[in-house]
Amino acid sequence: MAQLRKSSVSLRIAGDDLIPNEITRLLGVSPTHAQIKGEKIVGRKTGTARSAKFGMWRLGVASHEPEDIDGQIQEILSQTTDDLTIWRSITEKYDVDLFCGLFMGRSNEGLTISAHSLAALGARSIEMSLDIYGGHDDENETST
Repeated sequence: MAQLRKSSVSLRIAGDDLIPNEITRLLGVSPTHAQIKGEKIVGRKTGTARSAKFGMWRLGVASHEPEDIDGQIQEILSQTTDDLTIWRSITEKYDVDLFCGLFMGRSNEGLTISAHSLAALGARSIEMSLDIYGGHDDENETST
């Protein structure tokens, strides 16, 4: 199995009454993006304004080529508190997930997530959300 071409990972915490500064205080790290419900958001590409439908606190790390999900998980979690009581208080109140964008270069690629990373996410009650984007095989290749 060939390794996935690219991975993009971010920790997302969302909720109607989420106050980003409170999450920052609890986790001990500033987000790469934050919004409060009702806040005016202007699209970078379109310039169109809209109101945020919910509060969001997001911590992203650089994309990796080829993918490195384990490294990205460790990079994110190493920046946050290890206190599972704090994590429990957050996950009981808000929607929390680790968003993973997975980009294939070909039709048959994959990845492995270590038991260490899975245990760290599980201990914090962090769900994984996977968006998988298909690759394109060369037209001249034949299947076996």
